[in-house]
Amino acid sequence: MLVAVHTGRGAAIDSARLVINRLVDAGINVKVLDAEAGEIGCGVAEAVPADPGAAKDAEVMIVLGGDGSLLRAAELARPTGTPLLGVNLGHVGFLAEAEVADLAAAVDSVVAGRYDVEERMTIDVLARQNGRVLADTWALNEVTVEKQERMLEVVAEIDGRPLSRWGCDGVICATPTGSTAYAFSAGGPVVWPEVEALLMVPISAHALFAKPLVVSPRSTLAVEILPDTPGGVLWCDGRRRFELPSGTRIEVRRGAEPVRLARLHGVESTGAPFTDRLVAKFELPVQGWRGRVRP
Repeated sequence: MLVAVHTGRGAAIDSARLVINRLVDAGINVKVLDAEAGEIGCGVAEAVPADPGAAKDAEVMIVLGGDGSLLRAAELARPTGTPLLGVNLGHVGFLAEAEVADLAAAVDSVVAGRYDVEERMTIDVLARQNGRVLADTWALNEVTVEKQERMLEVVAEIDGRPLSRWGCDGVICATPTGSTAYAFSAGGPVVWPEVEALLMVPISAHALFAKPLVVSPRSTLAVEILPDTPGGVLWCDGRRRFELPSGTRIEVRRGAEPVRLARLHGVESTGAPFTDRLVAKFELPVQGWRGRVRP
């Protein structure tokens, strides 16, 4: 097992030690990231570099933190196809499978193999200017083309055909997983994770037609920053940043490799249907619901 932790949280360090000791007591070899090993201070775990081979041979990568921690861990787990198990120590924690109160039960479920693996769609992004590649990367939640100082002037394209020109603060291209993140804040729809689709959501566009779009997962989305207009910046999952000069073309399509998430069995607060997650995370009012009428 590979354990990753948000070392900026004291509670996360304590939780990491609990997880590591519980796994070791069960006879399982445990690895931690070398940058985190000193703060965890648990000598029974092997420290490994935080590179694309970090999760090699790990059955599961257990991540203690919020969604940001899990997005960081996805960069390490995706190359090897290692499933991620998130334990929420943050605020919303849409990607997490367990809450910290259920930590011991979650570890026991992993040890016993009581989990399924769910694949989440990713997106690949390529940014070029006059044939020069500026970015060739990917995201689990979203890629955003954003203004730096002044409003962006862009043309949006779907499957090789121009759709509309927008003066805007930016454009989000998201997966269903990312529909509850930045895209949601910008007015995009909530898309259930098992739905295969791509989203394009303009941010504060000055245009009559500037609605969120849901398109085929086989589509290619593109955003062109018009020449002789201010450049922008590309963000991938809010983690990786690339400068975009005017005249840059950004293409987004379904990712070649998914991110795999572990879903547990037999832990009361985990494995909930996505509808229940929405209700719990957004504290949605459901009082008065009586359920399906049964014969």
